[in-house]
Amino acid sequence: MAMLIAVASLVASNLLTRDLYQEEHKKMEIWAEAMHTLSTNDDNSGMNLVLKVIESNTTIPIVVMDKRGDIQVFRNIEIQAATADDSLRQIAKLGKEMKQAGRSIRINFDGGSGSDYIDVCYNDSLMLKRLAVYPYVQLGVVLLFVVIAIFALLTSKRAEQNKVWVGLSKETAHQLGTPISSLMAWTEMLSEAYPHDELIPEMNKDVKRLQLIADRFSKIGSLPEPVPVSLNEVMSHVADYMSRRVSNKIQIVKVFPPDDIIVPLNASLFEWVVENLCKNAVDAMEGEGKITLFSGVEDGLVVVEVADTGKGIKKKDVKNVFRPGFTTKQRGWGLGLSLAKRIVEEYHHGRIYVKSTEAGRGTTFRIELKT
Repeated sequence: MAMLIAVASLVASNLLTRDLYQEEHKKMEIWAEAMHTLSTNDDNSGMNLVLKVIESNTTIPIVVMDKRGDIQVFRNIEIQAATADDSLRQIAKLGKEMKQAGRSIRINFDGGSGSDYIDVCYNDSLMLKRLAVYPYVQLGVVLLFVVIAIFALLTSKRAEQNKVWVGLSKETAHQLGTPISSLMAWTEMLSEAYPHDELIPEMNKDVKRLQLIADRFSKIGSLPEPVPVSLNEVMSHVADYMSRRVSNKIQIVKVFPPDDIIVPLNASLFEWVVENLCKNAVDAMEGEGKITLFSGVEDGLVVVEVADTGKGIKKKDVKNVFRPGFTTKQRGWGLGLSLAKRIVEEYHHGRIYVKSTEAGRGTTFRIELKT
């Protein structure tokens, strides 16, 4: 609707500008005829009317030149010159430009032989110039309105998505809370009844894992305060966890600096990000390959990379991998990488992106954090 209004306004203004141009041209013809009458009339009959017509022009710039190019009369022209000679030269130049542009009316005084004449040169009035520019200014305002409307719409959509994320995460944490508490109580009772059973400690680990997952979900939507932690320790914890849950055909390689890196993190959420990247790498390798976990400092930034030797990502899909709902898996929901991006960028004020990918060679995801 805004664009339709702008186009209609542009058409209407152009029509009005054309009509005003024709009206001004007619006025100039009348003004030129008045000049002719003033120059040829020997008595005072009608002289007051002629003078009134000539004096009525207060908007259209006019330069009257004789056949030699000398200035006879000029009106409604602003002069910016230091001396009178400079002013005359400036006016003469302006008059020639008007004449070359076809904006002149010739008045002959010798019956049309062309030996004695003057040229009435004129230009568009200030009002006409403003009216010609106005539609484009109006169109610019409408375009600005459209841009603001689109920005507001996208912001509203993003805010709605955030509310969905937060609501879903907190509800998930709430729903997990009760069964996890029951499981903790049951494992405690089993430990007392069967103190030497080797399976109960493993059950305890899984229950603690569920408790960690619920804790992570509960932190989505809030802004947990990052605290200084050892990046090597966080990455090693992820590597150890993944090593116990992947096949023996998948090798996990740790490339960490000898000196520990201390960086402000929410360790639980950041581990979740790296775990998601590792799980995607496992799926991409289809049960066999190598995952390389790298951490270090480059150009004043803390860098974390997760590289795999999987099937890679198609070039056309690289820009969509972090979009909610996008997935190449048959059973995937397309939320893991979107959540990882949210955790890195909104909670840790960092950056996550696909550093490189090649079909049949693998993919490298890179995370950059401020020190």
